[in-house]
Amino acid sequence: MPSTHLALHVHVVFSTKDRMPLITPEWRGRLHAFLGGVVKNLEATPEAVGGVADHVHLLVGLRATHALAEVVRSVKAVSSKWVHEEIGLKKFAWQEGYGAFSVSPSQCEAVGQYIAGQEEHHRNSASNASRR
Repeated sequence: MPSTHLALHVHVVFSTKDRMPLITPEWRGRLHAFLGGVVKNLEATPEAVGGVADHVHLLVGLRATHALAEVVRSVKAVSSKWVHEEIGLKKFAWQEGYGAFSVSPSQCEAVGQYIAGQEEHHRNSASNASRR
């Protein structure tokens, strides 16, 4: 094959340190936009970004030259610094680990919708838990 063709889509999830609910609705949208910008600056494609008070989800399109661990490390480091400086939340930190799941091109739209609906999904989960 004379050229390289890739379809590398990864659903990445990571949480705040100790799952502290620090990401408030007042600045959550700004954080999500910033995370997308960081992904773009890394020459990856931010396909979806969302989350709630204690974690974020990203659907990222990667190039062949990307190493997933380095992309996630950079996104977390740069965004943590942004929260400290722009939001003024000095105690903010991301948890060390993360989850990452490959996504087939045929499922990217569904995963993107899932990520976009995180607040509603989280609200419904909390509501169902309180009924038990």
